[in-house]
Amino acid sequence: MEKKDISIKLIKMKKLAGFIILLLSVNAPAFGQNDAEGCKDPALFTRMPGYHIYRCEDLQFDKYEFRVSDQKTQVIEGHHQFILYDINDNVQVPSPLQTVRNYTNAIKKIGGQLVYEFEDGGVQNVILKIVKNGNEVWAHITSSPNGQCSINIIEKQAMKQDVVADANSMMSSIKETGKVALYGIYFDTGKSILKPESQAALLEISKLLKTDPSLKLYVVGHTDNTGAYDANLKLSMERAMAVVNELKSKYSVASERIIGCGNGPTSPVASNDTEEGRALNRRVELVKQ
Repeated sequence: MEKKDISIKLIKMKKLAGFIILLLSVNAPAFGQNDAEGCKDPALFTRMPGYHIYRCEDLQFDKYEFRVSDQKTQVIEGHHQFILYDINDNVQVPSPLQTVRNYTNAIKKIGGQLVYEFEDGGVQNVILKIVKNGNEVWAHITSSPNGQCSINIIEKQAMKQDVVADANSMMSSIKETGKVALYGIYFDTGKSILKPESQAALLEISKLLKTDPSLKLYVVGHTDNTGAYDANLKLSMERAMAVVNELKSKYSVASERIIGCGNGPTSPVASNDTEEGRALNRRVELVKQ
C-alpha cells in the first residue's frame, strides 16, 4: 500500500473518531448522572429540566421546621421526603430565583400558596403549602447558585401509635395517680366511631378489668379547644360511650364496672397553642371510681 493511501486512511479514521467523541459528548449523559438508586420525583412536583437526583430520603414519620416569617418558624410532623437535585454536565445553570419561581408557580396552579420567601447567602428559599382533600402538605425549596436544588416535603399527619400501654402499666398508673391516659384510642376528626386500630388498647383495658374483678372505672373523653365548647363536650361524651359500648359488646365487660363521662376541653394536659399540645389533649382516660 502506498504512503499516500495510508495517510488518507489515517485522516479518515481520525475524523471518524472525532465525530464519535463529539456525538457522545452532546447526546449521552455524563457518567454518574442517573438518578440515585431508589429515588424518584415527589408526587407534588416534576423537576427542573437538566437535573438528576443526587440523593434522597423517605421517612414515614418525622418533623421539619419551616420558616414562616422573619421571626417565626413552624414545626410540621408527618411523612417526610427529602430530595437533592444536581445539575447535569453541559447544562446551563438556571438562576436560583428562576428555580424557586418555577416551583412557586407550579403549586399556585393547583391551589397552593407561597407562605414565605427569603434569601440566605445567595441561596433562594421558598416555603409552600397546599391543602387538598383534607391533606395538608408543606414544602421547603432551596436553590443555590452552584446548580443544586433541594426539596423537603412534609405531608402533615398524626403519628401512628405503635406502642400501646399494656394492662400492667395501666394498673401501675391507676395505683399511683388514680387514672391513666390512653393514646391508642383512635377516632376520625370530629367523629365518635372507633377506628379499627383502637382494638389493641381496648383488649388491654379488658385484661386490666379481668386482672382485678373489683376495679370499677370512669371512661372519660377529652378534646382540645378547637371548635365550640358545647360541640366538644358532646363529642367527648360520645367518644367515651363508644369505648364503653365496645368494651361491653365485644369484651363482655359488665355495665356496672364502666361509666362513660365527657369533659370536653376543660382538663388539658398540655397547651392548646401548639399542635403537639392539642394532640395530647385529645385523649381517653380511665379514672378509678
